[in-house]
Amino acid sequence: MKKFLVAFTAMLVAAPSGHAAERIKIGFASTLSGPSASLGVDIRDAFMLAIKMNGGKLGGLPAEVLIGDDQFKPEVGRQLAEKFVKLDKVDFLTGFVFSNIMLASVPIAFENKVIYVSSNAAPSPLAGKQCNPYFFAVSWPNDAYHEAAGEHATQKGYKSAYLIAPNYQAGKDSLAGFKRFYKGRIAAEVYTNLGQLDYSAELAQVRAAKPDALYIFLPGGMGINFIKQFGAAGLARDIQLITPGFSSDQDIIRPVGEAMLGISDTAHWALDLDNAANRKFVAAFEQEYKRLPSLFASQGYDAALLIDAAVRALNGKLDDPEATRRALRAAKFDSVRGAFKFNRNQYPIQNYYLRVVAKDAQGRLVNKTVGTVFRDHGDAYVQNCAMN
Repeated sequence: MKKFLVAFTAMLVAAPSGHAAERIKIGFASTLSGPSASLGVDIRDAFMLAIKMNGGKLGGLPAEVLIGDDQFKPEVGRQLAEKFVKLDKVDFLTGFVFSNIMLASVPIAFENKVIYVSSNAAPSPLAGKQCNPYFFAVSWPNDAYHEAAGEHATQKGYKSAYLIAPNYQAGKDSLAGFKRFYKGRIAAEVYTNLGQLDYSAELAQVRAAKPDALYIFLPGGMGINFIKQFGAAGLARDIQLITPGFSSDQDIIRPVGEAMLGISDTAHWALDLDNAANRKFVAAFEQEYKRLPSLFASQGYDAALLIDAAVRALNGKLDDPEATRRALRAAKFDSVRGAFKFNRNQYPIQNYYLRVVAKDAQGRLVNKTVGTVFRDHGDAYVQNCAMN
């Protein structure tokens, strides 16, 4: 009997572990109120649209999405992450817009071996020495849009550039990225308060500096207010405004209007990218929500598609974090951005495009793709990541 029990126990240990889950549970925490709510709302709406278009499922499993508003506060984001991970036992966490909120929140997921799929924030610390097996960025590295903008400004021959960003991790990453590829003179590098809405003092300083170009990283309500005030100050006549894609995307265009015309920006996605997945997404989003999607929406949609592909490859078996991680890294899905793959640090390698705000055939203000700045572009920190 003793020999039988030993043998039976050995069989149990050797038997393949894991069983298909009955459903998949997602914790979605994002900024859904306040001046920057449009970003989180677009991510949420597109994420939920992908699930709806997939029959309410991800990877063949019925999907339950728990949604929480971080209120633009790191402490609230952390509370939501703790609830989702420890009490609700979610299979994946996603949704955060801002790097400071995400960095305060995702350690809870990491400690509990819950994978965070970032539909936006992708700060430099997690790309390099602090890279983490439970972090996947399905958006773009914090520096990348700004690197592309710096390269564009160099190609245009702008001799001087004035830089403005909020004083937090993504803001610092943004200007570091711009300077990495810009070969002209930096007229000034100014960090404002995160969430600031009045830029009269900064615009007076820009006017006095007389740069060839002004580069801003001001997402959400910050960008809306700045561009309105920039236009009202009459500075557009003498200074070329360049932004990262999200500072002149649909969520900014809608409230600002005609003052957006002619603004150049750089992004990894555009409404007019000519691939089947993107055409399907743009049409479905507009039909469902009666507005054009932003790049934030494109990232929310792709985040859902990534999870769907990985869970499908796992046959719904979600109880092995390492197997789930391998499935995410290898996942094949039709991204709305076209070509996409993960680098060693689980940040994307992808193209970055030059766009300009113009009117489409229906007279709507949209971003139109006018060129490709980078092809198969990674990030500057991957060499510091020891992860395999």
